[in-house]
Amino acid sequence: MKRARTGLIAAAILAVATVAFAQKPDFSGTWTLDPEASGMAGAPGGGGGGGRGGGGGALGNGATVKQTADALTITRQMGDQTMTATYKLDGTESKNSMMGRGGQAVEQTSTAKWDGSTLVITTKMDMGNGPQESTQKWTVSGSTLTVETTNARGTQKRVYKK
Repeated sequence: MKRARTGLIAAAILAVATVAFAQKPDFSGTWTLDPEASGMAGAPGGGGGGGRGGGGGALGNGATVKQTADALTITRQMGDQTMTATYKLDGTESKNSMMGRGGQAVEQTSTAKWDGSTLVITTKMDMGNGPQESTQKWTVSGSTLTVETTNARGTQKRVYKK
């Protein structure tokens, strides 16, 4: 009887732990930059997204994100062009291209992995002036997405609303 009870308790603990571990946030949606929450209150017209070289982050001033169990896909407009980047969520490398200086395509190599409920995307690229690396930490709370990007220039926080 005691052994059965112990087994039942162990199974219940394992089931609860498995469910808690398996739940990851869903970043899917259309996101728009919140300049004030991002510390850019003086930015005219919601600008200041940066964009090139990773300064504005993967979402720039706004983007549509689609998330599946295996991948995160980000689609955004950059002028007349639609840019799409897809990241595998299992920690293996993903390759994407972005528009660099002078309109040249720049290849990026990224890894995306979970750190609890935070998605961490580490990207390496060469914009023509040597290799660069940036790390993005994605968190979501309700209808607010926060992307914190760290690179050689420091750390920048961007807040987006659905």
